[in-house]
Amino acid sequence: MSGHSKWHNIQRRKNAVDGARAKVFTKIGREIMVAVKEGGGDPAGNARLRDLIAKAKANNVPNDNIDRVIKKAMGDGERVNYEGNIYEGYGPRGVAVIVETLTDNKNRTAGDVRHYFDKFGGNLGTTGCVSFLFSSKGIIVINNNNLDENKLADDIIEVGADDYQLSDDAAEVETAPSDVIAIAESLRSLGYEILSAEASMIPSTYVTLTEEDDIRKMNLLLETLEENDDVQNVYHNWDEPDSDDE
Repeated sequence: MSGHSKWHNIQRRKNAVDGARAKVFTKIGREIMVAVKEGGGDPAGNARLRDLIAKAKANNVPNDNIDRVIKKAMGDGERVNYEGNIYEGYGPRGVAVIVETLTDNKNRTAGDVRHYFDKFGGNLGTTGCVSFLFSSKGIIVINNNNLDENKLADDIIEVGADDYQLSDDAAEVETAPSDVIAIAESLRSLGYEILSAEASMIPSTYVTLTEEDDIRKMNLLLETLEENDDVQNVYHNWDEPDSDDE
């Protein structure tokens, strides 16, 4: 099953995963704070918090950092209230884009997201305008440090994953969204280096961009969205070229 990855919409983050550790934790940290507010700070009695702690560990977040944000969320001081929102729209040439946010100021975030779409050749759409083009899957990214593909295939079956794709840099393992954290931990216990593990929105069709200006604008749209601290995830159906092809 070697070859070009079919999960193009997550490649951007995974190729630069080492440089994005701090931002990854900022985003997971916000989710943890919401979970503590809604269900308390004890993971034994808060299933959502328990899953997020596992997600943080699967993404190599230190235990001290996890404990610190839980204590902050449980503190007596002023708390920040985060609200989740999903925006859907189109990039250049009709590329479908879904933006998941977690913000303490909905108006600010909505304005930012709309501005980014307008600035880089797209437009913000209505709820449901592109989400039907995506399906939810769990994606685990494993560092390809001289992986034995035969052993990987056997281990994928053993842990109950659905599929995998092997490239020069990484192996991407597909699971049911609800199983992604547990299967990531099982793979870690088998000695694999987990780069990330999360539920992701995978497109059913892709759009190819051929004009240099469209490619430039699409890259800028994605980079600007992902740099915004209020943005948790960005999914799209642009058939991004491999870096070797660019």
